[in-house]
Parts: sequence; C-alpha cells; structure tokens
Amino acid sequence: MLLSAASLRESPAGPSIRQGCDTNSHPGLRAHPPGLRQNQGVNSDASAAITPAPLPRWTRYIALGDSVTEGLWDPYPQAEVAGAAQEDGEAAAASSKYIRQRGWADRLATALSARRISCGEPALEYANLAVRGRKLPQIVAEQVPAALTSAPDLVSILGGGNDILRPGVDVEDIAGLLEEAVVQVRATGADVLLGTGFKSGRALRWTRSATGQFNAEVWGIAQRHGCHVLDLWGMTSLFDLRLWADDRIHPTPDGHERIKDAALVALGLAPDNPAYDVPLGPDEDARWDRIKGDASWARSHGLPWIGRRMAGKSSGDRIRPKWATPVVWEPGLGEPDTPPV
Repeated sequence: MLLSAASLRESPAGPSIRQGCDTNSHPGLRAHPPGLRQNQGVNSDASAAITPAPLPRWTRYIALGDSVTEGLWDPYPQAEVAGAAQEDGEAAAASSKYIRQRGWADRLATALSARRISCGEPALEYANLAVRGRKLPQIVAEQVPAALTSAPDLVSILGGGNDILRPGVDVEDIAGLLEEAVVQVRATGADVLLGTGFKSGRALRWTRSATGQFNAEVWGIAQRHGCHVLDLWGMTSLFDLRLWADDRIHPTPDGHERIKDAALVALGLAPDNPAYDVPLGPDEDARWDRIKGDASWARSHGLPWIGRRMAGKSSGDRIRPKWATPVVWEPGLGEPDTPPV
C-alpha cells in the first residue's frame, strides 16, 4: 500500500524507516558514483531485503521545474489558494482561486522530513519554485538564482518537456542551459537531482525522439558533474494511461507517489513502497473506449493547447510558486488544516 501524507502523520517514519538511522547510504541502494546510472524498477523481493533505511543528510531542499514538479494533477484535498487562475481552457479559468497541487516533490519532501524527524533530527526545510508552463530558459533564468539565495544543500531540476513540445526545439541548446544551471548549483556544494523525460505514448508518441536525445544529454551532464538522476523514462509502471491524468501530460496522485519513490531510490535511499514500479494489473478497457478517449483528449486538451501556443500564452502566466521560500516541512504541511507559515 502506498503511504499517504495522513499515514505519515500517524507513523512519521513509515515501516522501513524505523529499522535504523544510519547516515550512510543504504547498503543495497548505495549512492552511485558520480554520473553512473542508479538501478531503477527495483523488484519487491530485492527491496524488501534492504535494511536499514538511512537518515537523509540534506537539511534544505528546493525543487525547480515546470508543471510536473509543481504537482499537476495531484491536488491537496480541497486546498484552494487565492491569487491565481486555473489553466486556460478550463471551465474555471476566470476564477481567482486554484487548487494547490501536491506532486512528487512535495511527497519527497514529506518522506525526507519524516525520516529525519524519526531519527531525532530537525525537520527538512523545503521550497518549491516550479510553475506550470515554464520552459528551461525560464527555469534557469528565474528559478535557479532564486533558489541559490536560500543556500540549499539539495536541488532538483526537472524540465525540458515544454520545450520539446514546441516544433523545432534544439535539444543541444536546452541541454546546454541545463548544464549551466547544474554548474551553478554544484559550485555551491549542493547536490543535484536531475530528471529524464517521460516515455510518452499514443497521442504524444511523436515526442520520443527528441526526449530520447534530451535524456542522453541529461545522463552526460550527470556524469560530468556528479548528479543524481531520476530516470522517469525507465519507469515501466508509468507506461500505463491509468497513471496519467486526462491531459496525458501530468501524472495522477498514484503516479506522483510512484515518482516520489523513484526519487528516493535515485538519491540512494530506500523507497517507501518497494513495489513502486510494479505495473498495474490488466487494463480491462475496450479498445473502442481508448479510441474515444483519444478523440476526447484532442477536443479537451490538444486543441486548447494549440490555441494557447498560437496566442503566445502559457498555462502558468498567472501562477506563482506555491512555496516560494523554504519552510520547515513537517508531515502534513500543505494540507488544508496545516497551512504554511
């Protein structure tokens, strides 16, 4: 069973965390030498034999990126936040409120902080500067300098997907920008968690070639600068539309939870759920239902997206970062009953 924020509040450490608070990397998930690929898709038998879980060494984590790191579509239950509109094209686009999204990065912060608290250490400090619609030039120019002013010791940078969706993208150019950002962050002594692009299918299958090239660049950057890599392309469970929201670009809450566990593994830590990358059971949906789903996606998401691009608009034009400065991140923070301070 996947751990929720509520279950973490009841048992901050989780079942695998109580077994130990070693500050070294987990013996079975030892932090990989700089740039070398971490094992992904850990099977449940192998992961279950790994003990104990280490104490995360990071004290301040800042997440940078686009809508996936902002957390779309993994909403906090009924958490409405004033001051921003929903995505263009939605029925509530003119509203002055939007639903705060959780996402894999918030979930990762919760897991890291819970493990620190369970070992008697201070809670993790966390900020999330990611904003939907941002392309890599914006992430590098706006988010990286803002993050470095807070002196983090762990920074995640996931981006490039919005760039790849644009025709004529120069993958080498955006990879060069990403490497410049990594150099800046690594120069401060902070660790960096990079992410590969997803392996898209069906209506977005055409992005695979550029995404594959970008992923090769990401691995090269990690090799040169000693970064951790969250291998989203390699997660077999994500190649299932049931783990994706209706827009087929953003994961469901279950998808974000699985990505959080993959991020823990990428950082050399044990996942909360050893079976995080085990695929879902057989899909009983008929082929005709999938064809109708493709048509519905084109009407509801594909055409509005094209309209925004032609108008020079972005889904993030009126969105601000949800956690702009580091906050002490205790399990449950971000839920409606525990607003950030």
